[in-house]
Amino acid sequence: MEVKLPGPRTQGKMSLEEAIHRRKSIRRYRAEPLTIEELSQLLWAAYGTNAWGKRTSPSAGARYPFEVYVVLGNVEGLRPGLYHYDGRNHTLRLIREGDMRKELASACLGQRHVEEAPINIVIVAHYERTTSRYGQRGIRYVHIDAGHMGQNIYLQATALGLGTVAVGAFRDEEVKGIIGVEGEPLYIFPVGRPAE
Repeated sequence: MEVKLPGPRTQGKMSLEEAIHRRKSIRRYRAEPLTIEELSQLLWAAYGTNAWGKRTSPSAGARYPFEVYVVLGNVEGLRPGLYHYDGRNHTLRLIREGDMRKELASACLGQRHVEEAPINIVIVAHYERTTSRYGQRGIRYVHIDAGHMGQNIYLQATALGLGTVAVGAFRDEEVKGIIGVEGEPLYIFPVGRPAE
């Protein structure tokens, strides 16, 4: 199943400066769904396409070493499951149905916010896309690129009145087993409406 996401907005109600000022890690979420428009905006900010046809987050040598997945549990109009985000076409493809948030939280050392968030954005690296050009130094570049994407997610969540936290503490092999895709998971971003 493929879902065409609503087009992203390029002007918002909150300035970049205010989003930077208000950005913080949030680990408690209300038990409310996200809208498909919010999901669309978050994914576009993470790894969509900008005005020049490039990704919205910078990449060393334009190697774009990531695939973006969403462990979706509670979004209006979408079935729970694992989805792949295609930033070039701004679409989601359902890979596997079912709510995997509890399993993912267990793989994340029992971090409750992973299970409670309506969605978890999972950033998966394919190092060879960058190391094929830059050798071993490319590993560093992939990690730098992941930071760029993470900040975009934080700032977009803040601008939307949502909360997120960067999760790097997880058992890699368990996360890989849950999502069942190629590549190395680097970052997980639970996103929801702040309860704080």
